[in-house]
Amino acid sequence: MSEKELAWTVKLDWLNILQMLGLHTIIQISELKREKAIRKITKTFGYDTLIELECDDLDRLVVDELKELMKKELTLQARKEERIEKEMRSKVIPFKRGGIIKIDPRDFKDIDPNADPEEIMKAFYKKFMGGQDDDVEKDDDNNKYTEDNTGYYI
Repeated sequence: MSEKELAWTVKLDWLNILQMLGLHTIIQISELKREKAIRKITKTFGYDTLIELECDDLDRLVVDELKELMKKELTLQARKEERIEKEMRSKVIPFKRGGIIKIDPRDFKDIDPNADPEEIMKAFYKKFMGGQDDDVEKDDDNNKYTEDNTGYYI
């Protein structure tokens, strides 16, 4: 394909295409699949028709073609997002709804009941969220900007 025949691709809004596909970065679409989709659309509709179409219509054509080419990647991503959502729901929603949380006292045998409340909260965070709160604290210490976090300002 000549550069003249691919001039209609300048009208494409790739950020809009990524949003329609539910992707976050252009890297998630391989260069080969992008080129294959553009070639197939050019062959199917022809250069003259594509150059006259509106940007939104071109974006929809490219999205439809990329959905066909990327079925496997899109389903894997949907499953991953569903799994993450399910994990978050199982970890966070019981706190919001006041549900019953199973606590094994043996998990907290290392916690000093007379300790600082922040240390106790860190231990609970580690237990229920499975994360390390120390990294966040280190980032706050290295921050060169100071903010007033004591209230809300409008």
